[in-house]
Amino acid sequence: MAQLSTVLDGLAFGEGPRWHDGRLWFSDMHAHRVVALAESGATETIVEVAAQPSGLGWDPHGRLLVVSMTDRRLLRVDGGVLTTVADLYALAPFHCNDMVVAADGRAYIGNFGFDLDNRATPCSTNLISVASDGTPRVEADDLQFPNGMVITPDGNTLIVGESMGGRLTAFDIGVNGTLSNRRLWAQLEGAVPDGICLDAQGAIWLACPLSNRVLRVAEGGAVLDEISTGDRGAFACMLGGADRSTLYVCTASSSHPAKTVELMSGCIEAARVDVPGAGLP
Repeated sequence: MAQLSTVLDGLAFGEGPRWHDGRLWFSDMHAHRVVALAESGATETIVEVAAQPSGLGWDPHGRLLVVSMTDRRLLRVDGGVLTTVADLYALAPFHCNDMVVAADGRAYIGNFGFDLDNRATPCSTNLISVASDGTPRVEADDLQFPNGMVITPDGNTLIVGESMGGRLTAFDIGVNGTLSNRRLWAQLEGAVPDGICLDAQGAIWLACPLSNRVLRVAEGGAVLDEISTGDRGAFACMLGGADRSTLYVCTASSSHPAKTVELMSGCIEAARVDVPGAGLP
């Protein structure tokens, strides 16, 4: 079993890690900022997002896209300035969350569906897409907390983790970005999927916040590998590095906004793995 080592600490709550242009980009969600981490260890705050940043991606012009959670917007960074791409308040029942951006710029965005932090009764919710021109639409309903997402290298399949359903669900992506042919990709035993990433053998690494581990899972649900995160929850993961064979994991002692800011226990941890990353993000 691979061992994680800490590459960055002192964060409030790291989420949405993405490997882009030689650096690991992530949202320090409860510190309201997007950060880029170089392999040298140097960090840069890219932008501050008052309503909590979460999912990250890039449009076809290389501009950073950021999910703004509590005001339910998709933002774009233009020359260091935030602009609104789409207001999703009328479509998303509660906080927007993770995101994957397809090669054509269409962003797929999940949302909580209910007030998680205040222990509201869980309920199903939808998955929203935003076209490159900013037009939003609901792509799928009846999802149990749609969270981390990946798109396969051929661009034809989207896989989403349903945290409250304990499963990974796949869709075909149509020529206009529509999702169809919904199917079970993997039912998980004793695991709550949060952030996920795809590797070149078609397996998915998923972060499990309640059991303090990351799992490598094959289609059908077989667990191929497991890495412990010790006494911290694992909330998201990403394959990066020059050869995309470094697994980066966002960990923290708590996910509650008030506690994370008090504890500042968030870390980026990393381990070398045998199979490199593939697809998007």
